[in-house]
Amino acid sequence: MKPVLAAAALCLGLLAALPQPALAENPAESRQKIEAVVKAFGKALAEKDKEGFLRLFLREDITWVGVYTDGSVARYRAGLKDPKEPTPKTSGGTPRMFIESMARKPEARTETFENVRIDTDGEMAQVLFDYSFMIGDYRSSWGKESWQMVRTENGWKIAAVVWSAEENPEPRPKQ
Repeated sequence: MKPVLAAAALCLGLLAALPQPALAENPAESRQKIEAVVKAFGKALAEKDKEGFLRLFLREDITWVGVYTDGSVARYRAGLKDPKEPTPKTSGGTPRMFIESMARKPEARTETFENVRIDTDGEMAQVLFDYSFMIGDYRSSWGKESWQMVRTENGWKIAAVVWSAEENPEPRPKQ
């Protein structure tokens, strides 16, 4: 019987020495950390903080897609010399292309987040909210935005961004 107990103790010791998987955060803790990422996104955009903005993403080559409403596409086409010219309904890019474009603009650029909904199991999350994109005091576009997020060793990271966009039909006032 002693050899069986010794073998069992040895096995338990070996199992205890193996790296243990990290336990998922509880949803309330995850929500707080994800809400902090949402705030950091808005702050980095407003401050044109490229490095701070890029640290929020899992990688630079994540899905980054906007889809424009039919009304926005029709208004854009109406302004073309050849309204039959194909106009994409979607736009793409990368987080880096976005923040670099925003940083080059002299006027303030901000994004508001309302009705933020977070669904998470502590390892991955879906974040959905209503947004407005502002250029100074002018509401340039609005719609819904969706983020897929994952919890990494370095905290919560945005793994995909998809949004709808209704472009403001009223022209931006002259400065």
